[in-house]
Amino acid sequence: MGPVLLYDGVCGFCNGVVRTILRFDRRGTLRFAALDSDFAKAVIDRHPSLADVDTMVFVDDPGQPGENVSVRSAAALRVARYLGGPWKVLLVAGLIPERLSDWLYDRFAGIRYRVFGQYDSCPVPGPDVRARFLDS
Repeated sequence: MGPVLLYDGVCGFCNGVVRTILRFDRRGTLRFAALDSDFAKAVIDRHPSLADVDTMVFVDDPGQPGENVSVRSAAALRVARYLGGPWKVLLVAGLIPERLSDWLYDRFAGIRYRVFGQYDSCPVPGPDVRARFLDS
């Protein structure tokens, strides 16, 4: 299985990010799971430090012995690296100390519902990309 991006399924911004990734993902191997899905709960159980996570999590080698998780700004950089091409220019953000970039990420995350809205439930993806979403 390819990498998986865990995201806040009710967040308007987060859903926009997922739609953007789907549009530009040339490889088509990145999969998605909402943070409240069974798949995400299993990842969180394997990584207790994620217990209270409400942010983006990039999971490399899910379910394998070498499973690795990146959260917050590190997860965003993993997405840019995965997409490649012109998205790699965003990797320059990796020069910002992680403590500062995570602080900035958290400030934005704190206002994301007010600015971009919130769904009552996670939107159902279209049939053309449905197979890339892990529900359970």
